[in-house]
Amino acid sequence: MNSNQCSFCGRKRKEVEILISGNEGFICENCIEQAHAIVVENAQKQGFSPADSMEDLKKPKEIKEHLDQFVIGQDQAKKQLSIAVYNHYKRLLHAKTENREVEIEKSNIIMIGETGTGKTLLAKTIAKELNVPFCIVDATILTEAGYVGEDVESILSRLLMVADYDVEKAEKGIVFIDEIDKIARKSDNPSLTRDVSGEGVQQGLLKLLEGSIVNVPPQGGRKHPDQKYIQVNTQNILFIAGGAFDGIKEIIERRLNKQAIGFSAEKMAKTEDDEYILSQLNAIDLRKFGLIPELLGRFPIVTYLDKLTKETMIRIMKEPKNSIINQFVELFKMDGVTLKFTDEAIEKIVEETMEKGLGARGLRGTTEKVLEDYMFDIEASNEIVLTRDNIKF
Repeated sequence: MNSNQCSFCGRKRKEVEILISGNEGFICENCIEQAHAIVVENAQKQGFSPADSMEDLKKPKEIKEHLDQFVIGQDQAKKQLSIAVYNHYKRLLHAKTENREVEIEKSNIIMIGETGTGKTLLAKTIAKELNVPFCIVDATILTEAGYVGEDVESILSRLLMVADYDVEKAEKGIVFIDEIDKIARKSDNPSLTRDVSGEGVQQGLLKLLEGSIVNVPPQGGRKHPDQKYIQVNTQNILFIAGGAFDGIKEIIERRLNKQAIGFSAEKMAKTEDDEYILSQLNAIDLRKFGLIPELLGRFPIVTYLDKLTKETMIRIMKEPKNSIINQFVELFKMDGVTLKFTDEAIEKIVEETMEKGLGARGLRGTTEKVLEDYMFDIEASNEIVLTRDNIKF
């Protein structure tokens, strides 16, 4: 052991700032930095690791508290989602125990809510909080095997990519299937026509959701006979589905017999409330909408997202960590411009967005329109204060 040089790179003591001694050698600051970079890079690649014990698992309340920082309102959906995710990872821990007598089944979850109410945002936020592979897949691109479009197995290709093709990690991931309502059966008669992007996809999803060993094409897309497949067991993958289900409210109202003759005035007033109608949602309504019973049976948890009120939209503009106001204030700050919104200005932006019926997603577009001239002539002023009077659409 030479105390005058680094045991790793061989640099002499006079060539380095510092030499740190160990049991069997010395290391310089350059080698420490390199070793640290390797550790960080490796941690990013191998970063997904679900909790190894009950103590490490985040409890449903903790998961919901994290969601509260980014998603405003929707307490019912956040509560059910937190419980579902917590139980899923408890199930994974239970599967590791020896001599278990009870086999715990997984509970996939389906979220129903109008456009812009926060379905995708909820899924994205929960994935950031949990240290597991996560991907979002659009159901509209899927078709039945053999037709132009993507096969249902391509869903798992995305998950594999996120997990850096580590099958073991991917098998403990979460998949969010967006726009699930777009694959609804096109007709009440299941044998009328071949429904390759509707009922055909639902049938293709069945084994995937329940848990089976699936041959996944590594690069996604169509399967070819000469292609090498990766085998993935979907038994421990949690599936969350979301969709706007436009028209589901009318289906629930019909089932509640809202339009029946002699319906009591008290109940009529009660069913006028959107929240009440959505709270009565069940699998019967989803079946009527066009989801096949076999698929619904694999989504035991059905939750809904409330329609956004004006007060909630105002809170969405101001409160989240990455709120729209904070984003634009930060953009203007980069040019040395101070941007301020009055409460009346925020209210007017919300009113304009609600008229368009685009939900919270439309707030950004409306704010962009308001700030268009200011952004174009960014050097005109050091301070901009938006009031109800100087807002133009």
